[in-house]
Amino acid sequence: MYPELIHIGPVTIYTYGTMMAIGFIVSYLLLQAESKKLGDHPNLASDIVFWAAVGGIAGSKLLSILENIPDFLVDPIGMIFSGSGLVFHGGLIGGTIAVILVLRKYRKSIGVYADIIGPLLLVGQGFGRIGCFFAGCCHGKACDLPWAITFPHATPPADYPVHPTQLYEAFLNFGFFFILTKVIRPRTTKVGHTMAIYLMFAGVERFLIEFIRVNPRGWLNLSSAQFTSIGLFCAGLVVFFFLSKPKKK
Repeated sequence: MYPELIHIGPVTIYTYGTMMAIGFIVSYLLLQAESKKLGDHPNLASDIVFWAAVGGIAGSKLLSILENIPDFLVDPIGMIFSGSGLVFHGGLIGGTIAVILVLRKYRKSIGVYADIIGPLLLVGQGFGRIGCFFAGCCHGKACDLPWAITFPHATPPADYPVHPTQLYEAFLNFGFFFILTKVIRPRTTKVGHTMAIYLMFAGVERFLIEFIRVNPRGWLNLSSAQFTSIGLFCAGLVVFFFLSKPKKK
């Protein structure tokens, strides 16, 4: 675990925040390149990334609070302003709402940009999961595999070998980003198909990873993230079969 990357006097630069920043910067550069190809306003890409970050952080924090209401009632201010407690699915919802508002402001096609932004979410999440790995959060259950890792100072602590689920997700995200952008998107015939496939992948990937992650279980012995994953997959199916539109020639 290397939660703190560097100390400069009284200032501490955290590894998780650094990886998140790298994810946003890389996503911005890729989005800017795609936006230029479409001949759109140069400020569009920066506005999308900025408001996606704001909406994503707000959404992830809100979902974290809803999942941990007893802790929130004990220390509401501390939980709101804590650097931890960011839930990906909440961030996805909050960021999506923010980006839709930006696209409406610029009067751009939500479907066209959804197909561009969907794969970029995989890039951001991939870097975020690397940050989780160094911070020690979001680790998996005990295992005896050769690549198992201990996280003695994590929450919850794991001073025994566990699945490095953060790296599993990072590998899957970067790999599927390549598949979406190089294989699937160039061959799709409808606007919205790329985003739909992303949603289905995100749902399946997180649903399966949760079985080897250390998370509280509820109804049907499933975690809250697994129920959200089912919702993402179903949303992807709806977009793929009912809401996608033929591409303009």
